[in-house]
Amino acid sequence: MRFWQCYKCTSNVQQGFTLLEMIVVLVIIGLLAGLVGPNLFKQADKAKIQTAETQVKMIRGALHTLRLDIGRLPTQEEGLKILMSKPADDNVAQFWKGPYIDGGVPLDPWKRDYVYSSVASEFEPFSLYSLGADGKEGGEGDNQDLGYLPAR
Repeated sequence: MRFWQCYKCTSNVQQGFTLLEMIVVLVIIGLLAGLVGPNLFKQADKAKIQTAETQVKMIRGALHTLRLDIGRLPTQEEGLKILMSKPADDNVAQFWKGPYIDGGVPLDPWKRDYVYSSVASEFEPFSLYSLGADGKEGGEGDNQDLGYLPAR
């Protein structure tokens, strides 16, 4: 038998992966996902915390601008809504030059409203914070409250 004849005989044979080879590849992919996946989720959690801190600072700046215009901070009842719409009091409304935030007051990264209170925090004459990932007061790590917390 000559070389060209052997080649011709085997050219119609189908080649592919065996079941064992496929299982080995799937196991390797699973191991990589198990190692890389948790690190990606940690980065996503860090990004949410940084976003919340940045948004709190942005809202803080808008509150200070509002304070310069109307001469006071929002009341507890007015809350952060006053950053977007004129107050009902005509004496205050005439000085209002808003809206003070483009696109509205954002939700925190966990899709909840920021908490505003006229109670002073350690560094500001108001409190403004996110309740963190768990949506409850207090907490540690991803669940901690972020922003200007009420002085305790």
